[in-house]
Parts: sequence; structure tokens; C-alpha cells
Amino acid sequence: MINRGCRIILWRHGQTAWNLERRFQGSTDIELTDTGVSQARRAARLLASLKPDAIVASDLKRAAATAAELAGITGLDVTHEQGLQETYAGEWQGLTHDEIITRFGDQYAAWKRGESVRRGGGELETEVADRAAPIVLSHAEKLPENGTLVVVSHGGTIRTTIGRLLGLDSLHWEGLGGLSNCCWSALGQGARGWRLLEHNAGTLPEPVLGDDD
Repeated sequence: MINRGCRIILWRHGQTAWNLERRFQGSTDIELTDTGVSQARRAARLLASLKPDAIVASDLKRAAATAAELAGITGLDVTHEQGLQETYAGEWQGLTHDEIITRFGDQYAAWKRGESVRRGGGELETEVADRAAPIVLSHAEKLPENGTLVVVSHGGTIRTTIGRLLGLDSLHWEGLGGLSNCCWSALGQGARGWRLLEHNAGTLPEPVLGDDD
């Protein structure tokens, strides 16, 4: 059971070279750029002001390095979870946006229509939610009353997790716009479950460069 007044901050990792190239990362382990590190440091200072009680992160380098910046300020340990990795997308991984449309145009169009598609032969979005959402909830259950959990993950995984926690049909998950690098969304408890308090928060709007675009 989750204590009253708890909050979940879902924070996307900083910029990578593949983000700039619009190259699908998926579960490929890509590091942050220097800009990505700077983004993480700046965002960490803002998130530290929320006085988080716990930090959990994907074990991929880009998320782990982002989480480390917040850990360094707060003194909290980071728990790394493989289940918070980005969507595995098989043959799409490593391809640019244009290459995906050229080689897998029908598949891409079906995904954008909201159909259940194994992009590149990889995971379904519902399968990503099946593995990620329970991890988030299990850590949220350990929070004290009015506690805050920071989850450092990836654009696609965060989108599906939010959709699942809000109880939205997977057909409507696309309605949640993508997160910019190092921006976050906040969920809080309402009378009937989780509710979206903020989405793609940070500072001024940034372009969305990621696998869920």
C-alpha cells in the first residue's frame, strides 16, 4: 500500500549523440554528451529542491549518469533496475528516423495509428508497461507519508508507465507528448488513484529528440 500524499517524478535522461542524430536508441547503451551531463546537473539542482526520499533508475549508462547527478546533491543511493530500460526495438535500433520510415514505413504508420506493433520485432508498448510500472509502484510503496520518488528512465518507458498508472487504454498513450531531454513528469495521488500533476516540466520548451517521437 502506498502512503498518503506520495509523489512520483519520472525524469528522462540527458542528451545523447544518438538523440541529436534522431537515431533510435532503444536498449542500446549510449552515453550522455557533454551537453547531456550539463542538462542533468542543472535539472538535478531543481529536483533536489523537492527533497526526494528515493531514486531509482534504468541501468543503461545515459539514465544511470543522469541519476548520479541527483544522488551527488542529495546523498541518496540510486537503485538500478533493468526493467526501467527503454523499449527494445530489434531492427529499428541504431537506425535514424528517416531510415526507419524508409525500411519499415508500414510498421511505423501502424504504430502511429495506435496499433499493437512489435517495432523491429521488439517489445510491445504494453509489455514495456508490464515490466516498468510494477517496479515504480514497488518503490513508491516504500515511501513515507508525503514522500517523493524520482524515477530516471527513458522517453518511451516513461510514457507507457504514466499511461498504465493513470489507467489509460494503451490506444491513448500517444496522447501523452514525448519528454525533452532531462525534463520530467510528476504524478500524485488523487481520490481515485494516480493523477498527472506536471508533464514535460523543466524550464523553457525544448525539442523532443527521442525514440517515442
